[in-house]
Amino acid sequence: MDPRQIAAERLRQARESLEPCKPLSSEFEFGEADAYAIQRENVDRRIAGGAARVGWKVGLTSDAIQKWLNVTEPDFGALLSDMVVPDGHVIERSRLIQPRAEGEIAFVLNRDLGGGATAADVLAATEFVLPAIEIVDSRIANWKIKWADTVADNASSGMLVLGSKPVSARGLDLRLVGMKLSKNGAIVSTGAGAACLGSPVNAVAWLARTLARLGGALSAGDVVLSGALGPITPVEAGDWLDLSISTLGDVSCRFR
Repeated sequence: MDPRQIAAERLRQARESLEPCKPLSSEFEFGEADAYAIQRENVDRRIAGGAARVGWKVGLTSDAIQKWLNVTEPDFGALLSDMVVPDGHVIERSRLIQPRAEGEIAFVLNRDLGGGATAADVLAATEFVLPAIEIVDSRIANWKIKWADTVADNASSGMLVLGSKPVSARGLDLRLVGMKLSKNGAIVSTGAGAACLGSPVNAVAWLARTLARLGGALSAGDVVLSGALGPITPVEAGDWLDLSISTLGDVSCRFR
């Protein structure tokens, strides 16, 4: 069997059984094309099973995470309808393996973005922005991942909680917004827009260019999670999270 098919099957089994697998990178050597092919196969299977693609996420946007994985640029994954949790709702902890949470800015687009996208193009194509909690998860045991592992695993995606009050990005300097993530009433992460590739807008422009290079595109209506604004925090059953981003508002969720 093709090693990419073997890897894709292991990730599917881990997701369905909630039992993580050993790192793919411990057995296989995958380049960019291989890792994204594995990602696409499993995303396509979920779509065939009834999920819809609602957008994209950008990962590995901070210097610290890039140094950890020894990479020099971000990665991306697909956002599916079965990942979305409404603001203030409860997440079943049993649906996840080893979740962690981070605060981000979500962009909702009103026009397509192609391979030549600039930061100005991103702002022109943005209908509104929202505060968002991304719940990352890994099908790889103990988060012992390398770059190819997280890319193949749909950029370690889990769930996302979007704020419920759209805010226009016009006139906002998203580099300067401040982020505060609290868990059970205590602040566990702080950061700013500049921590995400200098600006979350840059992350969306990177995604548009990278998707175009790999044969994809950002489309009108897409939700884009632009990347973490600060450190991530582990979550367990009973935890509740509150995220506040200056000028954008708040979003929350609870784990049962």
